[in-house]
Amino acid sequence: MTAERATAPLRDDRRVVLVVAILASFVVGLDSSVVNVALPAIRHELGGGLVVQQWVVDAYLVTLGSLILVAGSLSDVFGRVRIVTWGLVVFGVASVACAIAPSGEVLVVARAVQGIGGALVTPSSLALIVAAYRGAAQARAIGTWTAWSSAAVIVGPVVGGLVVDGIGWRWIFVLTAVPIAVTIPLVLRITGDVPPVQRPRIDVVGAVLAVVGVGGVVLGLIEQERLGWGAPVVVVALVAGAAALVAFVPWERRVAKAGGAPLVPLELFRARNFAVGNLATLSIYGALGMVGFVVTLFLQEVWSFPAWLAGIASLPPTILLLALSTTVGALAGRHGPRWFMAAGPAIAAVGALVMLGVGDDPAAYWWTVLPGLVLVGVGIATMVTPLTSAVLGSVPEREAGVGSAVNNAVARVAGLVVVALAGVVLGGGVSVVGFHRAMAVMAFLLLAGALVSAVGIRNAPTRT
Repeated sequence: MTAERATAPLRDDRRVVLVVAILASFVVGLDSSVVNVALPAIRHELGGGLVVQQWVVDAYLVTLGSLILVAGSLSDVFGRVRIVTWGLVVFGVASVACAIAPSGEVLVVARAVQGIGGALVTPSSLALIVAAYRGAAQARAIGTWTAWSSAAVIVGPVVGGLVVDGIGWRWIFVLTAVPIAVTIPLVLRITGDVPPVQRPRIDVVGAVLAVVGVGGVVLGLIEQERLGWGAPVVVVALVAGAAALVAFVPWERRVAKAGGAPLVPLELFRARNFAVGNLATLSIYGALGMVGFVVTLFLQEVWSFPAWLAGIASLPPTILLLALSTTVGALAGRHGPRWFMAAGPAIAAVGALVMLGVGDDPAAYWWTVLPGLVLVGVGIATMVTPLTSAVLGSVPEREAGVGSAVNNAVARVAGLVVVALAGVVLGGGVSVVGFHRAMAVMAFLLLAGALVSAVGIRNAPTRT
């Protein structure tokens, strides 16, 4: 059977495919965006302090960021429809486990399982659209998918805050389980898929090294807050994690030389803009992970904002990103990504510095946090689309998928490592002084990303 013939049923079901892809991505995006506003309520009921709050965020991101690359290989081996189905089932079961978790430890484990489900769903949902649509219809479908995925990020903090304040934090996980119950029957209606011409071998060792490396480092960084740097668990976790990360690169080279399919094709980093773009991503998205985690906690735990109001108060960056991205993308396409990637993080860094003016008075939101978040939003909008264009435009078209997956994984890992470091930066708890330190670290990371972009990124030659 040829790929074209295999695709035909998928195209016949393309309306169902689009709805499935939207709902699947919406669920994953909604879950990611609602959790931050629930963290104070989770701490109040389950205890554990800042450490549990960090793990509730990072347990999900560790498995999601580590496994999102191998999930692409799984979809090639077993089919995208099947992998999306598996991912939704895993995500749904884990969501129910989160909702009924009797302790912080159970909640953290359930969040890690959610990350596995999210990793299975994320790459395959967009791949389904690419397989089902062609030409202008594909562009429109991807645009619709992007809009709904972005909507999840916008409505998540507000709806999540209302749910937390109204009926309790546990119901935010029920909120994500309900769309899954609707989506799975729709997935089962899809009758086609695109089988690979050759079934690649899955880089199991690479996946294990990635999970152990990232997970070990995060475990050590978070648990040192509770146990101290000299605790055996902390030392072993940091050493094992660092060793796995060091071993990852030579293993990937070995797989590539043997003619296999490495988890991360290292030859992509020979392209200057790909390497520099991912280095900038590491710094910039680390800073954005800091602002998403710390600002929401500060608004609720220090300024005593209710969860729904904290959700609304933290929305400006997301709204500005959606409002400006298309225009910035067009300008960057005309003038090249370099100076947009340099200016955007610099503007966001100014926003972080503005937020250094916060104190104990919640009224200061209007002249500190709000203008700071607006500048962060303008900065993000200025650099996100050019960054994506620089990274993906530097690799061959046939490798754009894996290039996007690598950049996505780098962004997620950067965010989770910074959240793991939040305990060190905040000094063990959320306070005005700790918030000031977090904003200073955020500004430093953003300025580093701006400098890397200004020096390293190259604009493509202008065609005449």
